[in-house]
Amino acid sequence: MYVIEVPAYGGPEVLRLTEHADPAAEAGLVRVRLGATTVNQADVKIRSGAAAGRLGTLVPPFVLGFDFAGALIDDAPGLPAGTVVAGFLPWFELGTGRGTYAEIVVADPSWLAPVPAGVDLVDAASVPLSAQTAQQAVDLLRLPAGATVFITGAGGVVGRFAIQHAAARGLEVIALAGPGEQDELRALGARHTVARGAPSDVTAALRRLLPDGVDGVFDTALLGDPLLPGVREGGSFVSASQARVPAPERGIRVSAVHGAPDGVQLGEILDRLATGRLTTRVAGVLPLDKAAEAHRQTEAGSLAGRLVLTI
Repeated sequence: MYVIEVPAYGGPEVLRLTEHADPAAEAGLVRVRLGATTVNQADVKIRSGAAAGRLGTLVPPFVLGFDFAGALIDDAPGLPAGTVVAGFLPWFELGTGRGTYAEIVVADPSWLAPVPAGVDLVDAASVPLSAQTAQQAVDLLRLPAGATVFITGAGGVVGRFAIQHAAARGLEVIALAGPGEQDELRALGARHTVARGAPSDVTAALRRLLPDGVDGVFDTALLGDPLLPGVREGGSFVSASQARVPAPERGIRVSAVHGAPDGVQLGEILDRLATGRLTTRVAGVLPLDKAAEAHRQTEAGSLAGRLVLTI
């Protein structure tokens, strides 16, 4: 099978198309022949070496990639071979260096969900890691319907999903919006928007809107400690990075989300996508052998959604 390999740390130009042996069947796991995968910011950090400290003894060469959509080669519980499925690999935790920039991947069937009719492979691949991370963050907030939640980085991929998940749960969403994003974020479910700026200015604007503070914060922009004065006593704060978790104060619960694959949860998310109750955004589609170009575009920033690689 063909894969895109990282032979050494460096810029996008180090990515190379190479051939690996097809993976053999493994007990308790299933093989999936991919139709699409995505480029995440984590892929860029791994390729450049910025994430080398998280890899332990794993060193190049390895294959990047988290999200995927494709057809089962092997039978899975309740899912016969040939079923179109989506999921994501917990790349860091696996520690194998076998990612989804490949024609075939091996996965735990509990990570997979069938792709509903009417959802194409490109859209399906754009969902798993980001949408599940966002939903798991909303779960960690533990807020009842009617509570207020402030979402930073709301125009990003995870932030957009978080707005939709939170609004669907009956939360009143306040979104940190960049220039020109306000109308779109409101259409996704945000009740109010706050303009992007210095963290102290953002917190001041939040307190003007809600003098007693918000009930919870999901901090995808990693603004951190300066936001805590904008959270009410006894509220909750969830960071998108375990390395950027504020010290708790005034009874505020603080934690970090680290997206974990969950096929049941993903199935519910994909059903919402299929029925129009959730939207995804794809910034562009490139073939797998153009992975270097996809990395260049991702690294440049300002993409309105996820780049998808087709296989």
